[in-house]
Amino acid sequence: MTLIEDYEGKHYPMGDVTPHAALLHLMEYSGTSQADLVGSIGSQEVVCEIVNGKRSIDPIQAKALGEYFQVSASLFL
Repeated sequence: MTLIEDYEGKHYPMGDVTPHAALLHLMEYSGTSQADLVGSIGSQEVVCEIVNGKRSIDPIQAKALGEYFQVSASLFL
């Protein structure tokens, strides 16, 4: 995994990415809708607030998002 991260960091630098921007990117890339995240990170209202940037992602939700998208939870913190 380190080789992949090193390669991507060198050839495709992302710069500073906010947790919100990372979530939106992963949702778009994977075709995930807000409804798909309900239950994983909260109610429809909570998911909507997170996706719209009105609520930050807490550590428990970050862990759930990491598992859902198969990425490190630290991406969302």
